Amino acid sequence: MTAVGSHVSTRRGFYEAARTAWRMGGDAFQYFPSNPRTLFSKRVDEADAARCAAFCRKEGIVSLGHSAYAINPAATGESAAQMEACVLGDLAIAEACGSIGTVIHFGVIRGDDPLQGYRDMIVWLDRTLSRWEGKARLLLENQAGNHGDAGRTPEEMVQIRSLSAYPDKIGFCLDTCHLFASGEWNGSDWSAFRERASKLGYWEHLAAVHLNDSLYPSGSRKDRHAPIGEGHIGDDSLRELLATPELRRLPIVMETPPEADGTHERQIARVRKLMREGDG
Repeated sequence: MTAVGSHVSTRRGFYEAARTAWRMGGDAFQYFPSNPRTLFSKRVDEADAARCAAFCRKEGIVSLGHSAYAINPAATGESAAQMEACVLGDLAIAEACGSIGTVIHFGVIRGDDPLQGYRDMIVWLDRTLSRWEGKARLLLENQAGNHGDAGRTPEEMVQIRSLSAYPDKIGFCLDTCHLFASGEWNGSDWSAFRERASKLGYWEHLAAVHLNDSLYPSGSRKDRHAPIGEGHIGDDSLRELLATPELRRLPIVMETPPEADGTHERQIARVRKLMREGDG
């Protein structure tokens, strides 16, 4: 059975984050290993992380981290070194919590030479991953196009991974709002995208799904998430996507606005309903 959940707060620690996900009826969750607005990693609270990992094993919960928004694999210089240290800290926390990995956005390429930007990404990934020996993977997330052209396509994801010296340490995270906003998926051509991604070998390395509806139409390049079924993607398109066999083995996590009670309980139930309907 596919694990479904949402992003949860770690204000009270990782163990309580896992319990929060479980109380909402989730068997998956995402969390920030460190402050998402800074580039400073925090020390692992080993006892708290161990309790989180044990609870998740007991209840069959899948978890993943999400690193700081400012992480940019295409960065160079002093900031790149700081980002490297931050991601390594997040990977250590993810490992301690029993998580599958930590998500980073594909990156923003600046300057007039996109190829150099991709080269810089590979250098950064290799330098970072050369220092990582754990099981948790670095998960590259597709982008909406609001910060430029880079990172919108599965072709880029597969190529960057294949050119890295450490491909086994890299996986992918598919964000449905980003895919829709970028124009790579218009809501009615999922079968074409699925076949395209299959030919690339993309699905084999997909590790997680960010299931988000979109406040804006396809091709808008605006990264604004809407509650499930209440945006421009809608129930019908999400139902088709959720019926995809390649996604059924993966944790599906929402980054959508919570309900009035501050939880995602009803949206989790709605996603499971869409999955049942897709099976029918």
